[in-house]
Amino acid sequence: MAIKKAKQHTPRRTREIVVDVAAQTLSVMDGPSVAAAFPVSTSRFGLGFEEGSFRTPTGRFVVREKIGDGAPPWTVFRARENTGQTTAPGGEEDLVLTRILTLDGLEPANTNTLERFVYIHGTNQEDLIGVPASHGCVRLRNADMIALHDMVAAGTPVTILPPTNEAPVERRL
Repeated sequence: MAIKKAKQHTPRRTREIVVDVAAQTLSVMDGPSVAAAFPVSTSRFGLGFEEGSFRTPTGRFVVREKIGDGAPPWTVFRARENTGQTTAPGGEEDLVLTRILTLDGLEPANTNTLERFVYIHGTNQEDLIGVPASHGCVRLRNADMIALHDMVAAGTPVTILPPTNEAPVERRL
């Protein structure tokens, strides 16, 4: 009688989003491997947690909700709702476009992130991707936002890393 070999159990890798504020990049990690990387724009007002500060919070979060599945690129969202309108690139207004990943803070300092309406989303100001220019959110080019939205699920862990020094971020990708 032949002895059956036990199946090798391969641990499942956890997908995670890591935003590096200093580099103005967002990486989708599969365990230790980078599955995808995108340039981003974080807040032009710096980092912080205060209501009304327009600053990007740092720390650990989770994707609470994915919004916009199937919406055309450049779709405008207000108050997390699809307006049914699309827009053209450019303009001074900081629009929330294409897809939204809502962020729920997991640390005492960032638990107000969801109520502050700080998201990962597409933007009408794609020319500013790579430098801090948002009003607190993490903005991506719209095609990149669609790709990211398709790669992650609600419940995906997110880490926003602060710069290791206090020098202003001026890098452009």
